[in-house]
Amino acid sequence: MTPSLQPSPLPIAPAQQGFVETPEVRLRYLEWGDPGEAPLLLLHGIGQTAHTWAYFATAMQHHYRVIAVDQRGHGDSGWAPDGDYSTAAHGRDLDAFIDQLKLESFALIGFSMGGRNAMWLTGRHPAKVHRLVIVDAGPERPGSGGSQARQFMSGPDMLGSVEEFVERAIQFNPRRSRDSLRESLLHNLRQLPDGRWTWKYDPVLRGPNRRTYPWGDLWPVLAKIACPTLIVRGAESPVLPHEQAARMLEVIPDARIVAISAAGHTVMGDNPLEFEAKVKPFLVDEATAG
Repeated sequence: MTPSLQPSPLPIAPAQQGFVETPEVRLRYLEWGDPGEAPLLLLHGIGQTAHTWAYFATAMQHHYRVIAVDQRGHGDSGWAPDGDYSTAAHGRDLDAFIDQLKLESFALIGFSMGGRNAMWLTGRHPAKVHRLVIVDAGPERPGSGGSQARQFMSGPDMLGSVEEFVERAIQFNPRRSRDSLRESLLHNLRQLPDGRWTWKYDPVLRGPNRRTYPWGDLWPVLAKIACPTLIVRGAESPVLPHEQAARMLEVIPDARIVAISAAGHTVMGDNPLEFEAKVKPFLVDEATAG
């Protein structure tokens, strides 16, 4: 049975673009909201871009200075010169990024790969992250859901039109509307001189010859997380098993979990309105009350 499509959120608000030079790569980021507000840093998943967060950033722009970064090898950020896309490599970038933007205290959300990077960053800087949201990510390598994503990323990476990529994405994830997928893909594709289109992200992360990178064990990192933490699962996602999520609740001192209905792995894209409804209070109402 084809999953029902979720209603679309409000139109995307325009963002300001910026760049940060780290010792290894140049990072591009998008920013919404008042620069004087408390920062909210958003980290996307593998094969995505900062624009992945555009709908949620629009919803949060009146409460936070919202910053979404293209992580190394993605979007309009630089590719890793040595092909290193490990959590440690992303962590070095993020250390430099928060230092140069002078982010002394911030809320943090990470999805999938970005969720692992968010765990790492929070464990490394427990005094700086005051609220953490981990979206469909765990400290262990994912199972079948990760395999499905890798299969999608290993498909043909050069096609004749944007619409061909849209059609392929719909076959992979029928929960998303065509317009929603097109909007997202337009920020993740570039046109080649011969007129064909391809992904922006580094080829070493995609295709049949894609490299793997070390995952490591993040369970010890989770035990260092001191801030209130919200774990978000896609109700229909196989990526974060119930058993692993339950153990995360035990290991992180102050954690809770919510599930987003009618959502697979790409939770905030599959059901953006429910994602906003369940995550925003954790970041706004409860933080204010606390």
